[in-house]
Amino acid sequence: MLNLNLTYLMDDAKCYETVRQMRWKMGVCCPKCNSQSVIKRGKDETQPERQRYQCKSCSIHFDDLTDTIFAGHYQPLRMWLLCLYLMGLNLSNQQIADELDIDKDVVQDMTTQLRQGIALSQPAVNLSGEVECDEVYVTVGHKGNPEAVRKRGAKDGAIGSKGVGVEVRLKRKNRRFSA
Repeated sequence: MLNLNLTYLMDDAKCYETVRQMRWKMGVCCPKCNSQSVIKRGKDETQPERQRYQCKSCSIHFDDLTDTIFAGHYQPLRMWLLCLYLMGLNLSNQQIADELDIDKDVVQDMTTQLRQGIALSQPAVNLSGEVECDEVYVTVGHKGNPEAVRKRGAKDGAIGSKGVGVEVRLKRKNRRFSA
């Protein structure tokens, strides 16, 4: 049986080019002052595909990964992109670790950081009007006893506080509940 290792199929130069295209759609700009008055300042000694820059406005030096989730890690960029790709395939951390041939604890750290980065980049969700959900979970100890929630000092405007009505519709059973 042929054993194929994905990490050797990835081209570091293409990974950095992809990051550049995604990060700087309108051209390279300074991460500190957002100036587009930037000059190239050679390549990284350890990663020759990693471009270095200098801002003419504020004089700081930066590179392709500065102020990104990929900066400051010993895993190469291709491992991060492969990990992200495999996460998109809904593989477990153990499966990703096996595929990339790295320790599962390292993969756990990588996936956690990637998920946090993705969550931070998402716009805030504002719900209004009627909201539907499939299931409702009631905290143990409060089941059938909504007064216990009110007595624990729920603040005005919070779920379970006096004067606030909350309606939840269960899709599967098509029932409505009001609190």
